[in-house]
Parts: sequence; structure tokens; C-alpha cells
Amino acid sequence: MAQHCSLLLLLLLFVLGILLEEASAGKCKRKCGSLTILFPFGTTEDCALDTSFLIDCNTNSNTAYLPQTNLTVQSISLNGQLRLSFPVASYCYTGKNGTKGLETNQTTQQHNLTHFSISPTQNKLFVVGCNTIGAVNAYDSEGKKYFTGCLALCNTPDYATNGTCTGVGCCEIPIMAAQELSSIFYVSLRAFTSNSYVSSFNPCSYSFVAEDGAYKFSSSDLAKFHHATFPTVLDWSVGNLTCQQAKKNKNHDFACKAENSECVNAREDGYLCNCSAGFTGNPYVPNGCQDVNECMKSHDCYSKAICQNLPGSYSCSCPKGYSGDGKKYGTQCRPNSTSNSRAKNILIIALSISGGVIALLVVSFYVYWRMKQKKLTELKEQYFQQNGGLLLQQLIARQRESTDETAKVFTVDELNKATNNFDESKILGKGGQGTVYEGLLSDNKTVAIKRSKISDPSQIEQFINEVVVLSQINHKNVVKLLGCCLDAQVPLLVYEFIPNGTIFEHLHSHNQSLRLSWKTRLRIAAETAGALAYLHSVTSPPIIHRDVKTTNILLDHDLVAKVSDFGASRIVPLDKTQLTTLVQGTLGYLDPEYFQTSQLTEKSDVYSFGVVMVELLTGRKALSFDRPENDRNLALYFISYMKEGNLLDIVDNHVMNEARVEQIIEFANVAKRCLRVMGEKRPTMKEVAMELEGLRVEENHGRESDKLLYSEETEELLKSTVSATCNVEDGSGGSGMSSGVNSSIGQISMSLGGGR
Repeated sequence: MAQHCSLLLLLLLFVLGILLEEASAGKCKRKCGSLTILFPFGTTEDCALDTSFLIDCNTNSNTAYLPQTNLTVQSISLNGQLRLSFPVASYCYTGKNGTKGLETNQTTQQHNLTHFSISPTQNKLFVVGCNTIGAVNAYDSEGKKYFTGCLALCNTPDYATNGTCTGVGCCEIPIMAAQELSSIFYVSLRAFTSNSYVSSFNPCSYSFVAEDGAYKFSSSDLAKFHHATFPTVLDWSVGNLTCQQAKKNKNHDFACKAENSECVNAREDGYLCNCSAGFTGNPYVPNGCQDVNECMKSHDCYSKAICQNLPGSYSCSCPKGYSGDGKKYGTQCRPNSTSNSRAKNILIIALSISGGVIALLVVSFYVYWRMKQKKLTELKEQYFQQNGGLLLQQLIARQRESTDETAKVFTVDELNKATNNFDESKILGKGGQGTVYEGLLSDNKTVAIKRSKISDPSQIEQFINEVVVLSQINHKNVVKLLGCCLDAQVPLLVYEFIPNGTIFEHLHSHNQSLRLSWKTRLRIAAETAGALAYLHSVTSPPIIHRDVKTTNILLDHDLVAKVSDFGASRIVPLDKTQLTTLVQGTLGYLDPEYFQTSQLTEKSDVYSFGVVMVELLTGRKALSFDRPENDRNLALYFISYMKEGNLLDIVDNHVMNEARVEQIIEFANVAKRCLRVMGEKRPTMKEVAMELEGLRVEENHGRESDKLLYSEETEELLKSTVSATCNVEDGSGGSGMSSGVNSSIGQISMSLGGGR
């Protein structure tokens, strides 16, 4: 009976102990705001391993602090690290002048870390400023005084580089390589020299110890620093004994309480506890290390093997009918001999079926691909013949007998590759004659590729003839035609690439930086006139452009004019002076006589060029529905103002500010003669080119009396026409050139004779 009572009493005491332990555990506060306080840390002595692991929790702000400091605890790790918020030390200039320069306001940071130490591998000292020495004073674990620091200098924030902390505006150094810093920890900084030369752009300097990677320097921090604290990592350990000493010391309460836990010596004094391999949790509390179920996570069992979890480990076993240990790097699961033949048969059948299906797919794909390639080749051949490829080959063969300048025939594959299959992002512009793409050839040459619009098959012969003739044009103010492609659905033309846009964009864009000076406008007009005169007079047979306008005159890097877009051009047979064609052109630039009679002559280009001259002079569009009805057509608008003597009212302000009035009037008179309704009363492009070159000579002579610029093309035109022009009488039914033209020609003749 007494024995039973004793057993009952022991049982009651055991249960009571468990209840007391649970009640005590329930009183321990393990959360302070967002911080989880893991044992051996605690907020009271009963809840912590000892007093060195106490954490203060402010219940009002739910913020955890390190005792006897104002340092906020950010996180606690059982691997021996504690992360705190360390404040920043500062050194500011008040702006008041004292006897020794600017007065300062300085704050330093001093903390007694007691049981913890600054981690030497996780932290760095940072100094931000342009005249600053930052320093750390502390004691290591052996009681020796430690001192280190770095210097940040700069005389202007311009040389400070974001993300770089190497001494210009910011410096950083490791705290210590071997010893841990503990006890009193002091961060300070001071000015290196006089403060006056940096205070305007760097009023304050800063120094702080922070976790490596927690701070990225920004040059804006020199003017205003936006950080009050930084995370800093402290190291902690249990006691000052090694694992072996702690286990043997009877006076020491060994901290590794959990089964399946291990003791690890700390880097300096004391030790830490870890859960054994295959276990996870808190090794400082009983039953704190729990088994990890590797089968639910990562393991190295063979895919067909069965994973079985074991305390701290796992095993791999093969399913029924298979043998082996089931590990990938051991003996994999293989069928037993009784089922081996069956498995082999199934495998052979499966492989045979799979191989047959794959072979059938490969053959089918190859046949399909060959048929597609054949069809594509036939289609290319059809396009080539349809677009006049045979005719082009015959003309090129004849041409090679007399000249090396021949059109190159590109393949559609070359141009597809050059334009990324004519991607819309490559489009440079669209017009009535086609769409122009930017392309990069295999030799890294940038070109402009025009996809032409040819709706009438009868136009093919004329198109091919134009390709051959235009490819021979070699004039510095005409966009060079490099070749064509005929094996596409529509013909493709390849031109040299002109990068600086059109005259239209420079005249009418809202971007003021594109505005053209008077000298540049005069040069562009002269260059364009010279190019058109070359097409009319030098090429054989002559070429009429038929669509002269500011959008068809491009500008290169040096703003040199390049006449482009010959899609509407016509070649005049040598035995004819005019052609009867379907009227083509652009409203605002279209020759009214050509519009009424359908008779295309060289004078049609002269009229269109006259409109271009008026655009250059006035900066207004050739046709604008934003103007009143009577003023929508620029040519008529210009002529009416000329008749009323109000020319200067419509001249572009940029021209008025730069050109002399007599130059403006001479330029306007040339444009007016180009815009005469009757074509026979208009001057030729040769005459226009000469008069504009005369204006250029006069402009350059007025600005640089010791230098006279002229082009070789204009010289050739002058040699061939100056004698004939000088004999023309104004107003007698000839070309209609005024005395101003004759005087300009005289100036050119004199300059040519005297200059050479």
C-alpha cells in the first residue's frame, strides 16, 4: 500500500513539474513587434539563458532594444549573429564664421556592447564627405585598444561616382581582419582641412559602421544624407569556454539542451549549438531539434525508387520486381530476371514504334521542305521574269562593253536579311512611288531600300531602262542608285543612305535646332539646281525628274543637298523635246501648263524647283489648308505679294536676319521667273543654276573677300553656256533672264578667269 502511494506521489510531482514548466514557458514573451526573440535570448532573466542574453522590449512602441543602449534589435539568428540599427555620426558646418573658419556642429556615436562584439567579416566603416576623416576606436577581446579610419576627399561633387566608395566623396574599409571588437565602441569624424571650400556643396559629413552591402554611395548624399541608421551585425556566443571545457565543467550549465544537437567552438571565446545534420530547430531548448523529412524535400533517390524518411536521414529502396539500392549514384533499380524479358520486349516495341514515327516525320518534313523550296525558287524566277529581269541582263551586258558603271542585281534574300524581313521599325518614309526602308548589307554598308509600286505590267520595260540609266548617274548632288532586286513580288531599288532627313523636315519641323541659315539655304538651292541641270543637259538621254519637291531633296551629314526619288522620272528620247504622259506630281509643285496639256518638258522641273526656292525663302509649305483660301497655294501667294511689292512681308525671319535685302530680291526674281505660267518663258535649269551660283559667289565674296567657292559641275555648266547667255536681250522673247542674271554671270566669268 505504501509502495503504491509513493508511486502515485512521484507521478503527481512529475505532472506538476510539467505544468509549472509550461506555465513558465507561457509567461515568456517571444515576440516584440515584428521581432521573434529566440532562446537563449529573452525579455526576462527567467526566459533567457543568462543576463547577457536579455532583450528590452518597449511595449508602447513594440520595439526591442539592446539593454543599456538605444540600439534597436532588427533580428536574432541562432548561428551566432545579432543585427542592430546603428546610428550615424555627423559633422556639420553651421555657416557662421569664427576665428578659425566655419563653426561646426558635431555628433559622435559611442556604445558599450558588453557581451557582444562587432563582426569583423560582416561589417565595414563608411565615411561620406569631401573633407572628412572617419575613425573607429574600440577594444578587442584581449583588451587591446583598436583604432582605424579612412579619408574621404573631393573639391567638387562632379568627380564622385555613384556606387563607388574609393575615397572620392566616400571611403570604406573593413573593421578588423582577425580580432573581434567588444566593450566600448566609438565612431567619430572630423574635418581634414579648412571647411570653407566644401561647405557650399557638402554641408555635413557622416561616418557609420554598417553591414557590408547595406549602403550604396550616391553623389546626392554629399548635399543631403537621407539615412539616420544602418544595420550592423554583432557576433554572440555562450560563455567563454570551449565545447570540451563546457561539457567537463560541473559549474557550467551546458547550453546545448536538445537531443540531436552539436557543440561548435565560436571564432573567439565561447561556443555555439547547432542541430545535427538531418535535424532543424532550436538546439538550446529540449526537443528543439526536429527531424527533417528529406523525402518531402531534396533527396538523391532514383526516380523509380521509394524514399523512406529516417531520423536524421533517409533511405532509398526499389519497388517490387526491381533490385538495387535505389540511389542515383549507387545501384539503380533494375527489373528482376523474371520480368526482364518482358520489359525488354515492351522496350523494343516502344522503340520500334517511336523510331518509325520519327522517320516518317523526318521524311515528310524533308519532302515538304523540298517542295516549298522548289515552289519558292519557281516563284522567284517568275517574279524575276515578270519584273523584267531578262531585259535588265541584256542591257547590263551591253553596258559593260562601254562602261564599268552598271546596276547591281540584288537577291530578295539579301534584302530580307538587310531589313530584318522588311520590319516596320526599319521604315524611313512612305510616298506615292513606294515605301523606303533602312537596310544593312552583308559588307556593313547602310543603304536605303525602296519597295516600288508598279501596278501596270507595261511599265516594266521603262522601269528597267530607268534603272540602267540612273545607275550611271554620278553626281555629288544626286542620290546614287546602287542597284535593284527583281525576284520579289514588286521591284526593289537600292540607294545610298542619306542620314540627315529632308529639306521639308528642316524647314517645317517644330524643332528649332533644325533651322537652316540663309547661307545654307542658298547653297542647297544652288546644289539642287546644278543637279537638275545635270539631269537635263549632261545625261544622255536627258532625264526629267517630274516630282521635284522639298521632301525629295535629302541632306547628308554636312547638309549637302541630294536629289532623290526618281520613281516618277521620265527619260526623254534624244529626238524629242517633250513627252505626252499621264499627269503625275504633287499638288503645290505641279506645273500648271503640264497639268492642262499633259505635255511634259524640262520646264516642268523648273516650275517645281521655283516652288522649292519659295519654300526656302519664306519657310512656308507649298500647299497649306491652314492658310486662307486665296493663300493656300504658295506659288500664287508668292507671285501676288511680289506684284504688290510686299515681298519682305512673307520672307522667313531667319532669312531676314541674315541676308541682305538685295540678295533676297535677286533670289525672289529667279524664283518668280521659274514660276511663269508659260513654260517657254521660264529659264532653263542651266540658267537658274548659273544665277544661283552667282548669288553664292556674291555672298561668299561679301563675307570672305579672299576666298571664292564654286563647284566643278557649275564650272562645266558655265563654260558651255556663258557665251550664249551673255548675248540674250532681256524681254525679247528669249529666255527671259534679267540684267541681274547677266551681271552675276559677268562676276562668275571674271572670278574664273582671275582665279585660275
